[in-house]
Amino acid sequence: MDRVTVLSQARVLLGVCGGIAAYKMAALTSTLVQRGAIIDVIMTPEAEQFVGSLTFASLTGRPVLTSLWDAPERIPHIRLVREADVFLIAPATANTIAKLAHGIADDLLSTAALAARIPVIVAPAMNDAMYQNPATQDNLRVLSGRGYAIVEPERGFLAERESGVGRLAGEEALLAALERTLSRTQCLRGQRVLITAGPTREAFDPIRFFSNASTGSTGIALAREAALRGADVTLLLGPTLLEPPAGVVTHRFTTAEQLHALALDRAAEADLVIATAAVSDFRPAQRAESKLKKTDERLSVQMVRTPDVLAAIGERKGNAFVVGFAAETDDHEAHAREKLSQKHLDAIVLNDVGNERGFGTGENTLTLLWDGGREDLGTADKTQLAFRLLDAIEELR
Repeated sequence: MDRVTVLSQARVLLGVCGGIAAYKMAALTSTLVQRGAIIDVIMTPEAEQFVGSLTFASLTGRPVLTSLWDAPERIPHIRLVREADVFLIAPATANTIAKLAHGIADDLLSTAALAARIPVIVAPAMNDAMYQNPATQDNLRVLSGRGYAIVEPERGFLAERESGVGRLAGEEALLAALERTLSRTQCLRGQRVLITAGPTREAFDPIRFFSNASTGSTGIALAREAALRGADVTLLLGPTLLEPPAGVVTHRFTTAEQLHALALDRAAEADLVIATAAVSDFRPAQRAESKLKKTDERLSVQMVRTPDVLAAIGERKGNAFVVGFAAETDDHEAHAREKLSQKHLDAIVLNDVGNERGFGTGENTLTLLWDGGREDLGTADKTQLAFRLLDAIEELR
């Protein structure tokens, strides 16, 4: 898809912060308008010290908002992000980046960003010392981990008559970031995606159960990313303290049997199924009706098999593309490929969970396998891995 097609009728929300590079946004706005985009502009009060709002109003043919109290009856910080396809913040100052990272919402731009459920692109611009400061770098890592796209600044001549890293990325780089993001938001439009996530719990008395260390964070990240790509997402989520993504239809389960029923009911209608749930393979044959008391006797618990959720989905997948997960501790790829074949999957994602690696909200390392092929997705936070995995799946389908 060429850039004119991608940008034509795209709704772009542009947030302009108070840096000398604010003047460059007028040229970018003109280019976007010429390519058919519809632009709304938010300016911070500091940005108006560099460029007048009339400049952007003239280029876009639309009112420029600078305050929460501009047209308050329309609740601008909500309306603007709901009407837009993408939110570009450029130039993004160190102050605004810090506010975004810490959830501070004290002006229209930061409040709109906090309410955004659309992709957000941040293009930093500032003095080299400010950019290299560990606080700024930490804040950028936080935003990247939440799925914000960061357009790195260039090295060059700065306003302070110094040279260093901090110069706003050029127009071509900003256009490319917008094009990538807008293309990404369309790639799953109209597709029905089913994702399973989290652990199961199999009780053997009212307060004790067999389970595992899964938090559901990988599945939650995939659900969020699929929704950002335009998919109609259903998330089946096991017991976890993590919250599901906003705007995603979520059904809760506790046991493998409950997940089995939910998955089979919904998989038949899906175009893509990604099964990340860590399902207990066994459950106690008997569940005590009251808490088992401590005694000096040895306790024996007879275990029986739970339903094989992934195999059941694979056998009944119809036209759906089904991707499973293989959490392995040894002979990783051999076990994963055996699972790929036995469960009638189209692809499987391998991760090494020895010593509980990969569980929780931190980084993971993934490899996508399919019949006759493999792709290493690398080590990254789970938001970035969700991005990479969906890209790889789209190449396979």
